[in-house]
Amino acid sequence: MKTKCGYIAITGRPNVGKSTLLNRLIGQKLSITAHKPQTTRHALLGINTTATTQFIYIDTPGIHRDGKRTLNRVLNKTAASAATGADVQILVVQALTFDKHDEMAFETVSRQDTPWLLVVNKIDRVNPKERLLPWLSELPAAQAAAAVIPTCAIRSENIKILESEIESRLPEAPFQFEESEITDRSSKFLASELVREQLTRFLSQELPYSISVEIEKFEQDVKLIRISAIIWVEKASQKSIVIGKGGASLKEIGSRARKTMQTLFDSKVHLELWVKVKDGWADDAAMIRSLGYESQ
Repeated sequence: MKTKCGYIAITGRPNVGKSTLLNRLIGQKLSITAHKPQTTRHALLGINTTATTQFIYIDTPGIHRDGKRTLNRVLNKTAASAATGADVQILVVQALTFDKHDEMAFETVSRQDTPWLLVVNKIDRVNPKERLLPWLSELPAAQAAAAVIPTCAIRSENIKILESEIESRLPEAPFQFEESEITDRSSKFLASELVREQLTRFLSQELPYSISVEIEKFEQDVKLIRISAIIWVEKASQKSIVIGKGGASLKEIGSRARKTMQTLFDSKVHLELWVKVKDGWADDAAMIRSLGYESQ
């Protein structure tokens, strides 16, 4: 039986719904999501295997202009390198919005020699719906794309249509991963991301951009996974925000993260969180590398 297999890079500016789209395309939660720009900081593989096709999606950090810190530059490089060599590109934009960051993402996919699709996300926010077509008719990215698919990723609207458009453009090739695999990332990596997701969601506007999570211990036996994680911040005042009055914030963040881990890992989890200060870590190339960010 002939099979198809290929890489699909999901590109776009921050906060357009790339991670939510990935989760819908693979049929389960893998990539972390939050209403805060730059939630995604790594190129994350999400794999969906059908009877005849293996879709290998790459969720990328949001492409953005004007970021002056070392971490900003690393994230842009990560997104651009993920696009290079992919079999299909997806440019995700938010309906009725196209700014300088979208333009930079458009330039990134346009430089590739592979077909790319324009996904217009969050169409549920367009009111009245008749506003969408005139906007698309004047959008250069819509004219350049191989296909335009309006979606609402959070509601799974038109996801099957998008999947069909992708599948038609993938090459014939053997599968690269086992059919049961959904990512190439380790459980340790996923645990750190789930903690960071809850930090982002719970603290919202209070949360400093320069925050990261490092897993110190990940021990698994038949009945329990024991995890110890360090939350890195840049200032003592940020440490106070994360911990909260009487440790209340940290306790709630830990409880939420533990519940999501238990669902993903299908196991009981014991989670310990510690908050430490590392002045200026987001501009420290060595620290950025030690935390696993792709700096090449």
